[in-house]
Amino acid sequence: MPTIDRLAGPTPEEREAITAPLDAFSRARGFIWQPEPLALALRDDAGGIVGGAVGETNWGWLHVRILAVSDELRGGGWGRRLMGELERLAVERGCHHAWVDTFSFQARPFYERLGYRVFGVLTDYPVGHERYFLSKALTAGAT
Repeated sequence: MPTIDRLAGPTPEEREAITAPLDAFSRARGFIWQPEPLALALRDDAGGIVGGAVGETNWGWLHVRILAVSDELRGGGWGRRLMGELERLAVERGCHHAWVDTFSFQARPFYERLGYRVFGVLTDYPVGHERYFLSKALTAGAT
């Protein structure tokens, strides 16, 4: 009889074992989940990391997971440059769209200025705020 165990991690091996049934199900239908990581570091003059971006590409989409710029560099166009480079690299990989999520206390207007549009909202996440999901076409003709 199966049992349910709470995992502290999970470890990479446990995560792979947990996702194996879903992966097999998707593969049987022609959808292979193989996201390719994409990361950029923003470095100061001394070589220290002061921000950057982390995402992945899969199925023609860029998913931006993290975009961060240190307080002292905010407002200097670095976030825009990081996003532009992520999008450029994603298009090189064959991506036609991008998506990102952010919160009402973070960067929704920033992403909207870059052409992203809200396609979903979670209210009270966290309580009293919203989590926004935004997307953007990266190539001409993509809708």
